[in-house]
Amino acid sequence: MSQSVSPKLSTPFLVTAQQADIIRAMRRRGVISRTDIAMMTGWSRAKITNEVGLLIDKNFIKEVGDGKSEGGRRPRLLSINNDLGFLVGVDIGATSVDLALADVCGHVFQRRSEAADVSNPPDVLLGRVSEVIHEMAQAQQIDPGKIYGIGVGVPGPVEFSRGTLVAPPLMPDWDNFSVRRYFEAAFPSAFVMVDNDVNIMALGEFYTSGKINPDNFIFVKIGTGIGAGIISNGKIHRGDTGCAGDIGHICVDKTGPVCRCGNKGCLESISGGRAIAERAMAAAMNNESPILARHMAENGGFLRAEDVGMAQREGDRVAAEIIQYSGKMIGEGLAGLVNFFNPSHIILGGGVTGLGNQFLANIRQSVLKRSTPLATRHLVIEYSRMGTEAGITGAISLLLEYLFYVSDDVP
Repeated sequence: MSQSVSPKLSTPFLVTAQQADIIRAMRRRGVISRTDIAMMTGWSRAKITNEVGLLIDKNFIKEVGDGKSEGGRRPRLLSINNDLGFLVGVDIGATSVDLALADVCGHVFQRRSEAADVSNPPDVLLGRVSEVIHEMAQAQQIDPGKIYGIGVGVPGPVEFSRGTLVAPPLMPDWDNFSVRRYFEAAFPSAFVMVDNDVNIMALGEFYTSGKINPDNFIFVKIGTGIGAGIISNGKIHRGDTGCAGDIGHICVDKTGPVCRCGNKGCLESISGGRAIAERAMAAAMNNESPILARHMAENGGFLRAEDVGMAQREGDRVAAEIIQYSGKMIGEGLAGLVNFFNPSHIILGGGVTGLGNQFLANIRQSVLKRSTPLATRHLVIEYSRMGTEAGITGAISLLLEYLFYVSDDVP
C-alpha cells in the first residue's frame, strides 16, 4: 500500500522495487514458492531466481520447507525471515496506552497496557512508554538494538511526513512536537512511524478483519473526540498535509455549543463522549432522571458515556433520548461523507460504541435518511469487530508497510 504522504525514513531493510513485490506477496500469503511468484508477477524463471537469491543472501527471506507436489518436484517454500528483528506498536489514547512487541512478520508475542494522561508533557508520557519498551524487551531477552521499527498512534492531528503533532486539542503541550525524533533518539536502531490514532485503527481493520477488506471504507472512532480514517482504493487517504478525516469539527448545528476548537456546533461538541456525559449530568442535576442521578452519586459526582448506556439499559427514558440524539447527529454528519465518498462500509469504533445497539441503530437510520439511495444501496454500517485491538494492530501494520523500503540505491 503506497501512502499519500511519503515520510523520509531510515530503515535497515532496503530493497529494489522487484524485491518489494516479492515481500508483498509473502505478506499476503505467509509462505510462497518461486512458482507462485512467477504466476503473480509474470517474471521469467531466471529473474525470479536472481531476485530471490539476493533476498536470501541479505537474510531478508528464508526457505522454510517443501510445498505440495503438483506432479513434479515439491517446490521450496519461502517466507520473510522472522528472526531479523523486532517491531513495537504503540497506541496512545486520551487515558491509556497500549503496546505490543512483534517480530518482523507482525506476529505479536507480548502486550502491555497502562493508564496514561495525554495532558502530561510529551517527555513524561513518552519517557514512560520508552521504559515499558525496555521492560518488554528485557522480559523476552531481546537486545533493544534489535528493535527496528516503532509505530505510534496518537489522538491528534499529525503531519505524517514529519511525525509531528500539529495543534492537538487534547494535547496542548504536544503542539509541533516530533514523536518520531523522540523515539529515534531513544532507539537509534529503529525507524519510527507516527499517525493519527483513527488512521491506525483503519489500517488495523483493513489488514486483519477477514470479513472487512474492501478497498473503500471509513473507520469512525467515537470517543472523547470523533475522527475518521479513510481507506480509498486500498490506500489510507491522509490528504495534502495529513489531516484528512477530522470529521469531529464538521459543523452540524450552527447554534450548538462552543467546541474546544473555538467554533460552534461541531459534531464532537454535540455527540462525543464528553458531550454525552455532560448532557446526562445536567439532566441528573435537574432531577430529570433518578437513574442518572444515582449513577452520578455512585461515581463521585461525575458521569461517563458508558454510564448513560447503563442507564438506558435500565429503562431510563432520558438516557435513551440522549443516545438517540447523539446517534442521530453522528448519522447526519456521516451522511455527508457517504454522499461524497460512497464507501462500501462504515466501521464504528471507540469507547462510545459501548452505548450499544440502539446507538448504532440511530446512526444507521440517520445516515439512510440523509444519504442518496444509490450511495446506500450496498452500504454496511457496523461496529468494529476488533474493538481495542484495532489500534495496536494498525500501528504494527503501518510499520510492515515501510519495513522493506524501496530505494534506487540498492545493489
